[in-house]
Amino acid sequence: MNKQRFISMVGSLILFSGFTAESQRLTDYVDPYIGSGGHGHVFVGANVPFGAVQAGPSNFYKGWDWCSGYNYQDSVIIGFPQLHLSGTGIGDLGDILVMPYMGEIKLDKGVETHRYSGYSSLYSHKNEKVRPGYYAVKLDDYGVEVELTASERVGFHRYTFPQGENARIIIDLKEGINDKSTETYIELTDRYTIKGYRSSSGWAKKQQVFFAIRTSIPVKNFLVYDNDKKINEKKGKGESIKGLITFPQAPRTVLLKVGISPVSADNALANIKAEIPDWDFEEISNRALDKWEKELAKVRIETKNEADKRIFYTSMYHAMMHPSLFNDHNGDYMGSDGNVYKKASHNNYTIFSLWDTYRAAHPLFTITNATKVGDFVNSMLAVFDQTGALPIWHLRGYETGTMVGINSFQVIAEAYLKGCKGFDAERAYHALKTTALSDLRGLNFVRDLKPIPSDVMRNRPVATALEYAIGDASIALMAKKMGKAEDCDYFKKRAGNYKLYYDKEAGFFRGIMADGSWNPVFDPLKSKRPYATDYAEGNAWQYLWLTPQDVYGFIELLGGEDAFIDRLDMFFSLRSDPSDPDVLIDLTGGIGQYAHGNEPSHHIAYLYAYAGQQWKTARFARYIMKEFYTDKPDGIIGNEDCGQMSAWYVLSSLGIYPVFTASGEYVIGSPVFDKATIHPENGKPFSIEAVNNSPENIYIQSVELNGKDYPYAYISHQDIIDGGILKIIMGNKPNYNYGKNPIRRPQTGRIGKKRFID
Repeated sequence: MNKQRFISMVGSLILFSGFTAESQRLTDYVDPYIGSGGHGHVFVGANVPFGAVQAGPSNFYKGWDWCSGYNYQDSVIIGFPQLHLSGTGIGDLGDILVMPYMGEIKLDKGVETHRYSGYSSLYSHKNEKVRPGYYAVKLDDYGVEVELTASERVGFHRYTFPQGENARIIIDLKEGINDKSTETYIELTDRYTIKGYRSSSGWAKKQQVFFAIRTSIPVKNFLVYDNDKKINEKKGKGESIKGLITFPQAPRTVLLKVGISPVSADNALANIKAEIPDWDFEEISNRALDKWEKELAKVRIETKNEADKRIFYTSMYHAMMHPSLFNDHNGDYMGSDGNVYKKASHNNYTIFSLWDTYRAAHPLFTITNATKVGDFVNSMLAVFDQTGALPIWHLRGYETGTMVGINSFQVIAEAYLKGCKGFDAERAYHALKTTALSDLRGLNFVRDLKPIPSDVMRNRPVATALEYAIGDASIALMAKKMGKAEDCDYFKKRAGNYKLYYDKEAGFFRGIMADGSWNPVFDPLKSKRPYATDYAEGNAWQYLWLTPQDVYGFIELLGGEDAFIDRLDMFFSLRSDPSDPDVLIDLTGGIGQYAHGNEPSHHIAYLYAYAGQQWKTARFARYIMKEFYTDKPDGIIGNEDCGQMSAWYVLSSLGIYPVFTASGEYVIGSPVFDKATIHPENGKPFSIEAVNNSPENIYIQSVELNGKDYPYAYISHQDIIDGGILKIIMGNKPNYNYGKNPIRRPQTGRIGKKRFID
C-alpha cells in the first residue's frame, strides 16, 4: 500500500469514528447528510464533481421529500441505482437499480407496508458511512455489506456477503424514481459481462440509459424475467425486465463495475475499460476523494467555528453535483434531436436547472470552474443547434420546460462578459438573439415590447416576463461589448419591459389582460392558484423585487429611495398566516414575505445596499445564514435545487453576492469567516479578511482593497480574478455612512434612468 493511500484511509477512519481533531483534508468537513432530511432533497451516495454517475441508495418513493430517492428519516433501502438528482423539487432518474440480497428468489422491491414480500431491506444510520466519493451500508435483513464509489461514468460496487446459501444480485430495470419504464433490455454477453438499456418516461418524457456491468467473479446462474415471469437464461426485452444473478454458495466478496452511456451499451463498457480498468476499490475511492479535495481547495477558509466549516465545505460539495456529464469517455453523446454526435470537441453536460442556478451557482462556477463554464455554454449551444432554441430545464437530453424564462440567456452572456473561454462568442450571440426573437413562450409579445396577456398565456406570464427582462439586459451588455450597438439599444428597451406590469395603484407587478385591463384575480399575499397564476412559485410581494438588472430604475418606479426602503422593510416584516392553505409548501425560510427556500427571493436582502443601507443587507444576510443553514440533516431550509441553495451560502458567507449576474459585480454583505482565500481557476489568489469578526460583529465599518480605502458596497469580478486582498473591518453596530456612495462607478452601467450603458 502506498503512503498516499494509507493517509487517505486513516483520514476516512477518523471521519467515520467521529474524531473531531483538526482535519488535514477539506473533504473531512463535508457531511453529505446535510440537506438529506427536511425539504433539502440532496443526493446521498458516491460520485465525483460534475460526474455522470450518482451511485447511491434509494428508499421507497413517498412523494416530494424523496425526489432524490433518499431521505434521512427513512429506514428501508430498495436498492442502489446509478443515477440520481440532487435537490430538485420533482423526482426522476433512479435508473439501473442493483440490489444484493440473500435467500429465496424475490423479483420485486415489495411494498413498504409488506416489504418482506420483496428484496428491500431495513438499514440503520449506525451502519451507514458516507463521505465524498464513497458510500457504505449494511443491509440489516440480509447481513450484506454494500460499498459504493464512482468515477465520472462508472459506479463501482463492492458487496460483502455473510456465509449462507443463495446469495443473489438483482438488476431491476423496472425501477426508477417517479417514472415508468417503457422499454428495457438485458443480456449476459459472457460470464463476466452484462449489457442492456432502460427507456422510461417521467419528468423527462423520453429518456434512455445504456449500461454495461463487469463482475469480479464469473456469473454461472443468470435468469431474465419480465416482471415476475421467467423468459430466458441469457437475455430479454420488455417493459419491466429484470436480471437475477444467483450464487448457490455465497462468495465472500463480489465487485461490480456499472458503466453508463447515453449512446450504447458498448460505449458503457468502453467507459469501464477507460476509467476503471482494474479491481482496486480503495484506489478508485481515493481518486474520487482526491477529485473532491481538489475542487474544495479552490476556496480556503479560516475560522474557529467547526460547524461553519462543515456547512461551507458541504455547500461547495453540493454546488458541484450538477450539471452532470452527458457524454462518453470517447466524446460521443446523444443529442437533443435523438442523433448521436461522435467525438464531440467539448464535454457535453446535462441537468441544467437554470431558473435556479443562474442566480448564484453559475456565477460561482465563473470563479471556481471557468474551464467547465465553456463546456456548459457549448452544451447549451449544442441544444440550440439541435432544437432551434436554447435550453430552459434540460434533463438528460430532454427539455422539460420547467419553470419560467429562458435563463440560459443570463448564463451564456455572463460567461462571455466575465471572459470565460472555450466557446465561440459569435455562435453564442447568434443562439441568444435567435431564441430571444422567436415566438417561444410569449416571446412574440416581448419582441414587440408588449406585455404578455394573462388570458393568452395562462401560466405564469408575469414571472416569465420579469425573467425575460433580466435575460434581455444580459444580452444587451453582451451586444455592447461585441460592438453591436443597434442590438444593444433594442435589448436595452426590452430589458425595461418589466415596467409594463407595474400597477401604480396596487403597488405591485401584476397580470395584464389582452384588453389592457389588470387581471382581476389578484391577492399579493397568496401563492397558489387561482390567485397566483401570474407568478411562479411565489406571490406578488416576492416578485416585486425581480428587477436586479435595473435596481435604480425600479427605485424611481417606487417613488425614490425612501419609498423603496419602506417597501423593503415592510416586505421583511409582513407575515403570512402559516395555516393559510393558499401558501405554497416551497415557500420555506420565511422572514416576513421573504422565502429563502425559493429562488426569486435570493437577491432581495442585498437590495438595501443600492439605497445606502448596506447595514441592513449585512444584518439580513447573517440572519439567513445563521437560521436557515445548519450542519444537521435538515440543515438546508428548502430544495437544494441542483446547487443554488448551497452556492448562495458559499458566496454570501464569503461576503459577496451577484445581484445582476451579467454586470460582473458582487454586492458586499457580511463575511462569516476571519479569512477566506479564493483560488480562481483563471486568476490569482484573492483574500477576504474580516478584521474583528465574530457572531456579534456583523456590520461593516470600513473596507480596503489592496491597502487603499474602498468606499463602494460591491466588488467586481475582475478585481477577484486579478487577485489581491479585500480587508473588511467589522463591528457590532452599523456604520451608517458605509455604502452611502452609490453601488456603481461612472464607468459601469446600470439599467436605470440614463444609467444602463453610459
